[in-house]
Amino acid sequence: MALSRRQKLTVISLLVYWPGVFILAHMPIPELVYKARVSDKSLHFLVYLILTFLLWFAISPDKKVSWRKATAWLVLLVVVWYGAVDEVLQSYVGRNCDAKDFFADLMGTLTGLLLFSFFNFWPVLLIVTGINIFALTNLAKANLAELVPITNAMFHLFAYGFFTMLWLQCIHLFLSMKPPKLEWVVTALLPPVCFLLIVKSFSMILDKDLDIKDMIVAVAAITGIVAALYFNALLRAVFLKNRQSNIS
Repeated sequence: MALSRRQKLTVISLLVYWPGVFILAHMPIPELVYKARVSDKSLHFLVYLILTFLLWFAISPDKKVSWRKATAWLVLLVVVWYGAVDEVLQSYVGRNCDAKDFFADLMGTLTGLLLFSFFNFWPVLLIVTGINIFALTNLAKANLAELVPITNAMFHLFAYGFFTMLWLQCIHLFLSMKPPKLEWVVTALLPPVCFLLIVKSFSMILDKDLDIKDMIVAVAAITGIVAALYFNALLRAVFLKNRQSNIS
């Protein structure tokens, strides 16, 4: 059976991501992680959430999780087994074998499978991306804008741009509205901007400084993606109208 393009990309991402995660898990913890005072349990949760996402949709690209079928339990078994082996192997490379880390791995895996029980690929990818953006923005106790200013700005640019593209894909799948209608513009802009405000509001609750530059970069990414699709649709509409006029 031929694989779809989306499934091929998922499989390729899995083949790159999984070995990369294994290598990083058996290297010394980067100094930046210590400086940022990041909870390693949160990182374990996110890493296994992404791993479970890639593994599930590489195997079942168009299906939700059904706990009545063996596939869901097989994925759970594989990821849990890998997490246990991974923790044991870390004890041989100077890192701790921590049961709490394994529990965080398990929570990331179960969270993913539960999400996949209710949503298909694109909504799940949107939710997983949102979880990662929220967590990576708020799990570090230190101010990342001061530690890695350029990387932090790039994170806001690409993260919120990618989140917006996923949201637009979900609009396309579930709503009939299309650009260049004004209602599409409002629907395209409002949720990503609201998500940005929620993330930053939570940062303020955690007593983090609100970096206006990061906000500007994120808003620019959101509006840039929406504007590009809007004007592309507008130009196509004008082109089709002129073509019909010439034919008639």
